[in-house]
Amino acid sequence: MGRLEGRVAFVTGAGRGIGAATALRMAEEGARVVLADIDTAGCQEVAAEIERLGSESLVVRCNVADSGNVQEAMDQTVSYFGQLDILVNNAGVLRDNLLFKMSEEDWDTVMNVHLKGMFLCSRAAQAHMVKQKYGRIVSLSSVSALGNRGQSNYSAAKAGIQGLTRTLAIELGPLGITANAVAPGFIDTEMTRTTARRQGLNPDDVIAQASKMIPVRRVGQPRDIANVICFLASEEAGFVSGQIIYVAGGPRS
Repeated sequence: MGRLEGRVAFVTGAGRGIGAATALRMAEEGARVVLADIDTAGCQEVAAEIERLGSESLVVRCNVADSGNVQEAMDQTVSYFGQLDILVNNAGVLRDNLLFKMSEEDWDTVMNVHLKGMFLCSRAAQAHMVKQKYGRIVSLSSVSALGNRGQSNYSAAKAGIQGLTRTLAIELGPLGITANAVAPGFIDTEMTRTTARRQGLNPDDVIAQASKMIPVRRVGQPRDIANVICFLASEEAGFVSGQIIYVAGGPRS
């Protein structure tokens, strides 16, 4: 029996990268998974893989920055599966630029998807979790929360996720719900490769250079993050709450 057997997980940004890897890893552990994304085509591919694993999934189109859309997706989840046990706030976008070049739209887009999206999804999910006196909320922060050149919007949003995570842990803990965040370091995803190309760089060269700076001498893979998320979503992590876990191949502070 998998450690998430009988649980229903709602994963945002599940169409690719860390979200897709997390959805698949949770399915391996026995969870039924809701694949929430604006990119439903990517989710359909993940759903096909989950079916091959012998588990069940539901694809929902969800703009995490739209409160009505989020509420509809959460209600659809409970209507379909009868419960909602795990929320993974993973949806994200990048609009990198130096401060003097960054537009207000770039700022708002990143803050809305990452931070407002976490707020809206967590608020909607906890209403169902409170009724069953059980829940796990795991959100994606980043090492960029510590500050990163050209990412004032992203760094601020990811730092905000850490503060919101700690607050959720305090407020929801007495109701049987834990809240934690995972802060990845350099992860080899299509998003990071696209960012490299946008900067006129070869993604493989960027990865090779980054590997030299990481103590374990490699960059992370989406499954590295998915493994930690699955632990935090499990019964084994019932006494872990309000924590920010850096998964970066070395120490961070």
